[in-house]
Amino acid sequence: MIRVIPAIDIIDGKCVRLAYGDFSKKVIYDENPGEVAKRFEDAGIKRLHLVDLDGAKQGAVINFRVLEKIASQTNLTIDFGGGIKTHEDIQIAFNSGASMISTGSIAIKNKSLFKEWLMAYGAEKIIAAADVKNEKVAISAWLEDSGISVFDCIKELVRDGVTQIICTDISKDGSLAGPATELYKNILSRENNFSLIASGGISCLQDIELVEHAGCKEVIVGKALYEGRIQLSDLKPFIL
Repeated sequence: MIRVIPAIDIIDGKCVRLAYGDFSKKVIYDENPGEVAKRFEDAGIKRLHLVDLDGAKQGAVINFRVLEKIASQTNLTIDFGGGIKTHEDIQIAFNSGASMISTGSIAIKNKSLFKEWLMAYGAEKIIAAADVKNEKVAISAWLEDSGISVFDCIKELVRDGVTQIICTDISKDGSLAGPATELYKNILSRENNFSLIASGGISCLQDIELVEHAGCKEVIVGKALYEGRIQLSDLKPFIL
């Protein structure tokens, strides 16, 4: 059974969603992310994907107080991403209550540092993010095209010891247009010795089943929850 991981994206301390990673297409869904996280926990959710969008854009962790609040007020297992670029950033994340961190830019731009983190913290605590546009990996809050094929990127990450990779098709993100199942199938046909976490485009329970059939072990759901397309009560079969 695939595990569903709800997402909370933060800008200015508020719970928001973007469309296609475009900061100009921001919608604020809740002024208090802590209350959102508590509702997730009350529904039985155990895992949370928390993204500091301000941090992602500025290249340093910004909204760690939100992480602290959620970690102190819930028992959720939190993976935290956005702006983690240095040893200081990763320490801030873990000291603020993250159980895992996710990073995309460092895995591309500073491979030696990324490998240091894998060795120091273990692959169970370091999630790589492969955010994709036209089968190329985008970095720096999706604002920069790395020019690297997602297939080559994932092959190298797995070779380096990564066991968890979040893959977002940027053209699907925040669109409610359905997941990038063909992309996931293509990735897993080439490299499958890792857990692929699907992200982007989920609009309904059937979409969750589609990414499960594509071979994904976990899926991140955001906008569909905030828009009421999927109810928290619907997620009970997917809480692992």
